[in-house]
Amino acid sequence: MHLSRRGLLRAGLATTSAALLGGTVAGCSVPAGSTGSDMTLWYWGGGLSDKLVEDAVKRFTQVDLKATQIGGYFRSKLLTTLTARAHAPDITGLKGEDIASLLPNADQFIDLNTLGADKLKSQYLDWKWSQGTADDGRQIGFPIDTGPCVHYYRPDIFEKAGLPTEPEDVAAQMGTWDDYFAAGEQLVKKAKGSYMVSDPLAIFGMAVGQSTKRYVDKDRHFIGDQEHITRAWDLALECLDRGIDSPFKSGTVDINPALEDGKLPSQIGASWVAGDFKSQLTKSKGKWRVATMPERPANDGGSFLGITRYCRDPELAFQIITWLLGPENQSRGFLEASLFPSTPASFESPDLRTPDEFFGGQITMDVFGPAAQRVPVSYNSPYDVALSQPIKDELTSVYISGKNRKKAWRDAMAQCRRIADHLGVS
Repeated sequence: MHLSRRGLLRAGLATTSAALLGGTVAGCSVPAGSTGSDMTLWYWGGGLSDKLVEDAVKRFTQVDLKATQIGGYFRSKLLTTLTARAHAPDITGLKGEDIASLLPNADQFIDLNTLGADKLKSQYLDWKWSQGTADDGRQIGFPIDTGPCVHYYRPDIFEKAGLPTEPEDVAAQMGTWDDYFAAGEQLVKKAKGSYMVSDPLAIFGMAVGQSTKRYVDKDRHFIGDQEHITRAWDLALECLDRGIDSPFKSGTVDINPALEDGKLPSQIGASWVAGDFKSQLTKSKGKWRVATMPERPANDGGSFLGITRYCRDPELAFQIITWLLGPENQSRGFLEASLFPSTPASFESPDLRTPDEFFGGQITMDVFGPAAQRVPVSYNSPYDVALSQPIKDELTSVYISGKNRKKAWRDAMAQCRRIADHLGVS
């Protein structure tokens, strides 16, 4: 299944944000920056509710708010304008996968705490707020949305395999990864032609996301060789040992038919996957449910708005941001653009608690909301993306090409050390 809205497949980034700030983007054409009566807002398609942005333009009449969707590689275009000190937007989206690499360049943005953001912090998920906070406490990102992860499953196929079908029962019986894998073995045995896991890399990513640590700590030490990563590696390979991984690989044309036909009746994924399911799996409408994922939630996706240092009217820009991203309008963002709220108050909105026909009339917020509140707070380093890629590449080599597992791990660590040395990570 091609889950393009949040870009599940991230490109490996071995360059630092400082190097990117010195780069250029060939052929980049961007709108003019603000004048005394203009204010520019940059975002990408799906990054905000278009209807909500239109309402903001109508609401804040004291300025000519020009909202522009920027295509292509958003971060590179943003960094190029900031470096050139020309044509920079006043307000800009900051993608969740990019925020860690932007924090070392916090001086390119206004500290939102100086405008009163710290007084609003309690309205937002703590772990999400912390992602937009630099090491020195400056707040450069105001939370837009999140991507709490849950267990999507097909009760009709689970029933054939003798597995529980109600969300609470599924969560209880598959409360650990071992339980989940055991259920997968039962599924493969009793529901012939069905598999529990699309590919091991998905399990690896979720297991890492459940930890409070990633690949580099706050002291700039490489920790990708520690237990939280080795356990995720082992869990991913356990899928192979138990025979519950499918021949249908993520990102291929085979995924959607496998999901529709019940050959992949279980998927661990973020809240935004629900939107992809609804648009791409129309034949299985009503056949899906959601339950809590094994052990504890992870997060995949979610972005921010920031104010650049070149903004002509930071106080007005902050008013616009806080209006766009207040609890009421975050509820609108979810309904209009599938942006899962970063404001817990939105979880109680009646509009977000209606039965969902695609999920058999289930009130999915009963699962998504608690999951979002239980995502662990973790330190996200600017170097995590670069240092995670060799491990993912070697894991892929194991399950696609049959590479020796011990050699794959050694090769991954050797490559990580080379990258860490290049980036100045000890």
